[in-house]
Amino acid sequence: MLTTFTAKYSKTGSGYMGQLLEWPEVVTEGGDIEECREMLKDALNEMILAHRQEGKEIPGGSFLLEQVPVETGLVGQTA
Repeated sequence: MLTTFTAKYSKTGSGYMGQLLEWPEVVTEGGDIEECREMLKDALNEMILAHRQEGKEIPGGSFLLEQVPVETGLVGQTA
């Protein structure tokens, strides 16, 4: 069965941090984005294995992601 998870990557001082939106406990860091992706996949595989061994349900679901535009230069100004 193929399950798709949504990864969020954030730039850090030492590289990138990756975290799954559907399963926030799956989080890791890497020196670059590719390393972070691979480490996140490994962390996900380990978490799935641990959950299966403990008889726990694998989190799923989906997120709706959208961009929220805002004119930052106008925030706080009165009309």
